[in-house]
Amino acid sequence: MSKAFTRESDGDDEDDEIALPPLPHGGKNYITPQGYARLRGELLTLIDDERPKVVETVHWAAKNGDRSENGDYLYGKKRLREIDRRIRFLTRRLEIAEVTDPSAHHGGKQIFFGARVTYADEEGEERRVTIKGIDEVDNGQGEVSWISPIARTLLRARVGDVLQLPTPLGVKEIEVLEVDYPAPGTPAA
Repeated sequence: MSKAFTRESDGDDEDDEIALPPLPHGGKNYITPQGYARLRGELLTLIDDERPKVVETVHWAAKNGDRSENGDYLYGKKRLREIDRRIRFLTRRLEIAEVTDPSAHHGGKQIFFGARVTYADEEGEERRVTIKGIDEVDNGQGEVSWISPIARTLLRARVGDVLQLPTPLGVKEIEVLEVDYPAPGTPAA
Protein backbone atom coordinates (compact mmCIF):
# COMPACT_ATOMS: atom_id res chain seq x y z
CA MET A 1 0.00 0.00 0.00
CA SER A 2 1.25 3.44 -0.85
CA LYS A 3 2.26 5.70 2.04
CA ALA A 4 -0.02 8.35 0.57
CA PHE A 5 -3.02 6.38 1.82
CA THR A 6 -1.92 5.90 5.40
CA ARG A 7 -2.92 8.17 8.21
CA GLU A 8 -0.21 10.25 9.83
CA SER A 9 -0.32 9.91 13.58
CA ASP A 10 2.06 10.61 16.39
CA GLY A 11 -0.14 8.85 18.91
CA ASP A 12 -1.18 12.06 20.67
CA ASP A 13 -4.56 12.39 19.01
CA GLU A 14 -6.16 9.17 20.20
CA ASP A 15 -8.90 11.19 21.87
CA ASP A 16 -9.42 13.56 18.95
CA GLU A 17 -12.93 14.46 20.09
CA ILE A 18 -12.92 15.97 23.56
CA ALA A 19 -16.17 15.54 25.44
CA LEU A 20 -18.02 18.72 26.28
CA PRO A 21 -18.32 19.61 29.96
CA PRO A 22 -21.54 18.08 31.22
CA LEU A 23 -24.84 19.89 31.07
CA PRO A 24 -27.87 18.71 33.00
CA HIS A 25 -29.95 16.34 30.89
CA GLY A 26 -32.31 18.45 28.81
CA GLY A 27 -30.72 21.56 30.29
CA LYS A 28 -29.60 24.66 28.53
CA ASN A 29 -26.13 26.14 28.23
CA TYR A 30 -26.74 29.49 29.91
CA ILE A 31 -24.11 32.16 29.33
CA THR A 32 -23.85 35.90 29.92
CA PRO A 33 -23.60 38.26 26.92
CA GLN A 34 -19.99 39.03 27.92
CA GLY A 35 -19.12 35.32 28.12
CA TYR A 36 -20.71 34.70 24.73
CA ALA A 37 -18.76 37.58 23.20
CA ARG A 38 -15.51 36.30 24.70
CA LEU A 39 -16.02 32.76 23.34
CA ARG A 40 -17.08 34.08 19.93
CA GLY A 41 -14.01 36.35 19.86
CA GLU A 42 -11.76 33.39 20.63
CA LEU A 43 -13.40 31.36 17.85
CA LEU A 44 -12.98 34.14 15.29
CA THR A 45 -9.35 34.68 16.32
CA LEU A 46 -8.62 30.98 15.86
CA ILE A 47 -10.32 30.88 12.46
CA ASP A 48 -9.11 34.20 11.06
CA ASP A 49 -5.64 34.61 12.58
CA GLU A 50 -4.06 31.64 14.31
CA ARG A 51 -5.11 28.77 12.02
CA PRO A 52 -3.99 30.46 8.77
CA LYS A 53 -0.57 31.22 10.30
CA VAL A 54 -0.08 27.60 11.39
CA VAL A 55 -1.27 26.30 7.99
CA GLU A 56 1.28 28.57 6.30
CA THR A 57 4.06 27.27 8.59
CA VAL A 58 3.09 23.64 7.97
CA HIS A 59 2.98 24.27 4.20
CA TRP A 60 6.43 25.88 4.29
CA ALA A 61 7.84 23.06 6.46
CA ALA A 62 6.36 20.37 4.20
CA LYS A 63 8.31 21.78 1.26
CA ASN A 64 11.59 21.35 3.17
CA GLY A 65 11.83 17.62 2.64
CA ASP A 66 11.83 14.76 5.15
CA ARG A 67 8.76 15.33 7.29
CA SER A 68 9.62 12.65 9.87
CA GLU A 69 12.49 14.74 11.26
CA ASN A 70 11.07 18.19 10.55
CA GLY A 71 10.19 19.79 13.90
CA ASP A 72 8.31 22.70 12.34
CA TYR A 73 6.14 20.30 10.36
CA LEU A 74 5.47 17.90 13.27
CA TYR A 75 4.75 20.67 15.78
CA GLY A 76 2.64 22.55 13.23
CA LYS A 77 0.49 19.50 12.48
CA LYS A 78 -0.01 18.88 16.19
CA ARG A 79 -0.89 22.54 16.81
CA LEU A 80 -3.29 22.46 13.84
CA ARG A 81 -5.12 19.48 15.39
CA GLU A 82 -5.37 21.37 18.71
CA ILE A 83 -6.75 24.46 16.97
CA ASP A 84 -9.26 22.43 14.97
CA ARG A 85 -10.39 20.62 18.13
CA ARG A 86 -10.90 23.95 19.93
CA ILE A 87 -12.78 25.38 16.93
CA ARG A 88 -15.16 22.38 16.93
CA PHE A 89 -15.65 22.71 20.70
CA LEU A 90 -16.37 26.46 20.57
CA THR A 91 -18.68 26.08 17.57
CA ARG A 92 -20.77 23.43 19.34
CA ARG A 93 -20.91 25.38 22.58
CA LEU A 94 -21.95 28.61 20.88
CA GLU A 95 -24.65 26.77 18.90
CA ILE A 96 -26.33 25.56 22.08
CA ALA A 97 -25.68 28.69 24.16
CA GLU A 98 -28.63 30.50 25.64
CA VAL A 99 -27.55 34.09 26.26
CA THR A 100 -29.09 35.38 29.48
CA ASP A 101 -28.54 38.95 30.63
CA PRO A 102 -28.31 39.11 34.45
CA SER A 103 -29.05 42.85 34.44
CA ALA A 104 -32.70 41.97 33.71
CA HIS A 105 -32.97 41.13 37.43
CA HIS A 106 -31.25 44.34 38.63
CA GLY A 107 -32.72 45.39 41.94
CA GLY A 108 -34.25 41.97 42.58
CA LYS A 109 -33.58 40.03 45.76
CA GLN A 110 -34.19 36.51 44.47
CA ILE A 111 -31.22 34.53 43.17
CA PHE A 112 -31.16 33.74 39.46
CA PHE A 113 -28.44 33.16 36.86
CA GLY A 114 -25.90 35.99 36.93
CA ALA A 115 -26.47 37.00 40.57
CA ARG A 116 -23.64 38.07 42.86
CA VAL A 117 -24.44 36.43 46.17
CA THR A 118 -22.92 36.95 49.60
CA TYR A 119 -23.61 34.15 52.06
CA ALA A 120 -22.36 33.07 55.46
CA ASP A 121 -21.64 29.52 56.54
CA GLU A 122 -22.22 27.94 59.97
CA GLU A 123 -18.97 29.41 61.32
CA GLY A 124 -20.03 32.92 60.23
CA GLU A 125 -17.45 33.10 57.43
CA GLU A 126 -18.77 35.19 54.55
CA ARG A 127 -18.20 34.29 50.91
CA ARG A 128 -19.19 36.06 47.72
CA VAL A 129 -19.86 34.19 44.47
CA THR A 130 -21.18 35.12 41.05
CA ILE A 131 -23.29 32.49 39.26
CA LYS A 132 -22.19 32.21 35.61
CA GLY A 133 -22.20 29.83 32.67
CA ILE A 134 -20.16 26.64 32.49
CA ASP A 135 -17.90 27.96 29.75
CA GLU A 136 -17.14 31.34 31.33
CA VAL A 137 -16.42 30.55 34.98
CA ASP A 138 -13.21 31.84 36.57
CA ASN A 139 -12.89 30.26 40.01
CA GLY A 140 -10.11 32.69 40.93
CA GLN A 141 -12.63 35.54 40.58
CA GLY A 142 -15.24 33.92 42.82
CA GLU A 143 -17.38 32.73 39.93
CA VAL A 144 -19.24 29.43 40.07
CA SER A 145 -21.04 27.48 37.37
CA TRP A 146 -24.83 27.53 37.53
CA ILE A 147 -24.78 23.71 37.77
CA SER A 148 -22.35 23.60 40.72
CA PRO A 149 -23.71 22.41 44.08
CA ILE A 150 -23.43 25.87 45.66
CA ALA A 151 -25.23 27.54 42.75
CA ARG A 152 -27.99 24.91 42.66
CA THR A 153 -28.48 25.41 46.39
CA LEU A 154 -28.63 29.20 46.04
CA LEU A 155 -30.83 29.46 42.92
CA ARG A 156 -34.34 30.77 43.66
CA ALA A 157 -33.44 31.63 47.28
CA ARG A 158 -33.85 35.14 48.73
CA VAL A 159 -31.98 37.33 51.19
CA GLY A 160 -32.38 35.90 54.70
CA ASP A 161 -33.03 32.31 53.57
CA VAL A 162 -31.13 29.58 55.42
CA LEU A 163 -30.23 26.77 53.03
CA GLN A 164 -28.85 23.24 53.27
CA LEU A 165 -25.63 22.90 51.21
CA PRO A 166 -24.55 19.31 50.52
CA THR A 167 -20.75 18.94 50.78
CA PRO A 168 -18.42 15.93 50.79
CA LEU A 169 -18.16 16.37 54.58
CA GLY A 170 -21.92 16.43 55.08
CA VAL A 171 -24.71 18.99 54.89
CA LYS A 172 -23.85 22.54 55.99
CA GLU A 173 -26.20 25.43 56.62
CA ILE A 174 -25.62 28.69 54.80
CA GLU A 175 -27.52 31.96 55.05
CA VAL A 176 -28.03 34.33 52.11
CA LEU A 177 -26.91 37.81 53.17
CA GLU A 178 -26.96 39.84 49.97
CA VAL A 179 -27.99 39.50 46.32
CA ASP A 180 -27.19 41.94 43.54
CA TYR A 181 -27.06 42.09 39.78
CA PRO A 182 -25.18 44.34 37.38
CA ALA A 183 -27.04 47.48 36.34
CA PRO A 184 -28.47 47.46 32.80
CA GLY A 185 -25.84 48.49 30.30
CA THR A 186 -22.87 47.53 32.51
CA PRO A 187 -20.84 44.34 32.12
CA ALA A 188 -21.29 41.59 34.69
CA ALA A 189 -18.45 41.50 37.20
